[in-house]
Amino acid sequence: MAHSSTVLSQFLKLVPRHDFNRLAEKHHGTAPELRKTSRWDQFVAMALGQLGGRQSLRDIECNLRAQTSALYHLGTTGIARSSLARLNEQQSAELYEGLFAQLYANCQNRAPDHPFRFKNKLYLLDSSLIDLSLSLFPWAHYCKSKGALKLHVGLDHAGLLPAFAVISESKCHDAHAARAFQLPKGSIAVFDRGYTDYDWFNLLNEQEVFFVTRARRDMAHRVIERRTADRARGVTSDQTIALTSQRARETGLTTLRRVGYYDPETHRHYVFLTNHFALSAATIAAVCKSRWQVELFFKWIKQNRNAILTQIWIAMCVYLLLAYLKFSSQIGASLQQMMRLMQLNLFLPRSLIDLFKPLPTDLPDPPLQPQLAFA
Repeated sequence: MAHSSTVLSQFLKLVPRHDFNRLAEKHHGTAPELRKTSRWDQFVAMALGQLGGRQSLRDIECNLRAQTSALYHLGTTGIARSSLARLNEQQSAELYEGLFAQLYANCQNRAPDHPFRFKNKLYLLDSSLIDLSLSLFPWAHYCKSKGALKLHVGLDHAGLLPAFAVISESKCHDAHAARAFQLPKGSIAVFDRGYTDYDWFNLLNEQEVFFVTRARRDMAHRVIERRTADRARGVTSDQTIALTSQRARETGLTTLRRVGYYDPETHRHYVFLTNHFALSAATIAAVCKSRWQVELFFKWIKQNRNAILTQIWIAMCVYLLLAYLKFSSQIGASLQQMMRLMQLNLFLPRSLIDLFKPLPTDLPDPPLQPQLAFA
């Protein structure tokens, strides 16, 4: 059955236009050269760039021009590359921060719980460098020949949704940026060794937030108590320890739990550090192993290597729209699979939901085609 609107048009209808327009009125500048284009034009163009894997603003402009007849259903008439560049440069990215917060709230209502038995909120913390051109962004100096900024994210394990995001200079310490995350009381934060900061660990203790991280190899410590290790589940040790380094003693860090774990899949031995003493040691290991999910999120965000500020926020908004569609329509495909299908069908007049339905397995064989005869 034919549909009058395209896949992209149906997808963007997931954005509440009255909320978007209210945010746009609040954050759109009044310069004369900006009145000819709207923030919705900008959002449609940048969302197309993210979904379609476009590599530049010129690429986006050409793609929109090639689909002139389909733009009506998108609520736009297209946008020139120069206008898009000016909007990205001169208009506040706060519009898309606000949109991100609203989309996240919508997704939370439909997201599934994390797969673990405990009821605590579970957050996966990580950061990633976004490469920039030093000639265009000299303030983003990272090393001798590179420019970059750093995106810090707290991924909610319930639905794998980005709950917190901070953009900083490339050399910002991860734990310093993570202080901006308002982690709720009783939640569990999972992060790697790059976040090791005893002052921050103390702050998490004061806020009654649990953490799980990889222990540093050179971590000086004293074993206070040993518990029976469940070796059948890969646990090699389960100890209560006190850190004995001068820095740990100066900060007054309380006793922690040290868990050793052998992973039969990677054949590697890991040591985890946590302030949570109630969970089983095997659960501590499983929680820490789940952190790889945040790497898939960064892979999504960094598909456009030139993404900065507005582009990053729009990319995360598109991620949330896909997640909302997946949860609300109970789509079995992963977000990466949904992305690939969208990329191939953006301007086809086809049902958005049917696009993600699996093909039937009992299709008849196609009829034989007559072979061409060559003289």
